[in-house]
Amino acid sequence: MKYFKYITFAVLGLLFYSCDDEFLNPLPDSAIVVDAFFDSDDDVLAGIIGVYDAIQGVNVNTESNTAQFNRGIQFEFMVTEMRSDNTRTATLEGSRADFHRYRVDANNVQSEDYYQSMYEIIFRANNVLNFIDVADASNQAAYQAEAKFLRALAYFNLVRLYGPVPLVTQVAGPTDNELLFTRAPEDQVYAQIISDLQEAITNLDNSYKSRASSAAAQGILAKVYLSQPSPNYSGAQQMCEAIINSGQFSLEQNFRDVFYDELNDEILFAIQYEFGNVQESQGFSAEFTATIRQGRQDGLNIVNDNLVADFIQYGGNRTEVSYVTFPSFVEVTKYLPEGSDVSTFPPTYGQSPGNAGNDVIILRYADVLLMHAEAIMAGGAQTSDGSAIDSYMKVRERAGFDPVDDRPSSLSKEALLVERRVELAFENQRFYDLLRFGVADAVLSAHANENGYTDYNPRKLLLPIPSREINLSGGLLTQNAGY
Repeated sequence: MKYFKYITFAVLGLLFYSCDDEFLNPLPDSAIVVDAFFDSDDDVLAGIIGVYDAIQGVNVNTESNTAQFNRGIQFEFMVTEMRSDNTRTATLEGSRADFHRYRVDANNVQSEDYYQSMYEIIFRANNVLNFIDVADASNQAAYQAEAKFLRALAYFNLVRLYGPVPLVTQVAGPTDNELLFTRAPEDQVYAQIISDLQEAITNLDNSYKSRASSAAAQGILAKVYLSQPSPNYSGAQQMCEAIINSGQFSLEQNFRDVFYDELNDEILFAIQYEFGNVQESQGFSAEFTATIRQGRQDGLNIVNDNLVADFIQYGGNRTEVSYVTFPSFVEVTKYLPEGSDVSTFPPTYGQSPGNAGNDVIILRYADVLLMHAEAIMAGGAQTSDGSAIDSYMKVRERAGFDPVDDRPSSLSKEALLVERRVELAFENQRFYDLLRFGVADAVLSAHANENGYTDYNPRKLLLPIPSREINLSGGLLTQNAGY
């Protein structure tokens, strides 16, 4: 990350204890820390920065082998966007193509890496929490809150994708198999996520956009409340209104600036990368190209026709920022590598597209506004509540729609869902939205039938627990149904 680069080397040598053949299974050697490391406030801060480094992940251009290099969130589009009706791969070959065809099995290396990467975040956060009392007394509450925020984020990703997962909230030793491999019920995982985020709200301020903040914790907690098995709609509404009423965030006037004027007024939380620096960059931007291939693959996250149809009808001025149409493919343009020019054919993608510096936005204000409308709707089919429609229309108006002529008297669930689709396309939200709105099976079943994806069934809404993790547990870790 740009902000954290100065401290990276201090962290790497101290947190990567894992052996080559163990990597980051739920018993990494890095879970067993050396007491001498956390000796001072600076050490604890370095440990916190190391958690962000785990989220950022390793660019494929650093280590080209797919498996076991902690890609962090750099594979997130595969486990989310490509499992929705938004995107696909350019070819049908390889394990990456299994995501959009619902053929992911327990040996899929990208799913395994994502699962392990989330636990690396968790274990690093737990390491920090184990030594909080080493920090200066004035920093302890904030450091603890920050580590818990990051742990909550990782668990939120895991529980939505894999269902019940091992809930590890302390540093574990090599014989703690029950702790490390016993799947906790979803409601227990959500309870821990909520507790961690509530502490973050109380003990963090809004100094950062590329680190945890109170507002980011409020926004993610709102999404947690909406996503948990028994949604807390009033709690979600309160969290969204706290952000809205703070006056600290606003929509960018120009939709393109959201993605290319980084850490702008719309951003609540983003993970940063640095262009041209193989150690601090990301490689997925290059993989989104296909007509003039810039990545190692033939093209990933290629836009589906049914999303294009929604953009044509509902996208407004967001359309030209979100994707571009070439003779062979429709490609994502929210993450164009520095120096790209896609205004002519053939397009160009700069001098170092594989070492892109585009941030990954975890949460932005438009998402909060649309969640606010969703919370007020409270699982119903529609709402005529003026404040819900106001929040919905703020996003629509920025897209060029008329505040009077295009304002509905009643906002339907279908309209809100499609608005989230075109506003947040390619930002790893669509799959989760379908789950949260209770329409994932209906939408994805129809999508699979239309495209001949015969392997889809409702059980595929959860990813399989990686076989490697089950094997390491000696069978204690159980598999999801249908795999």
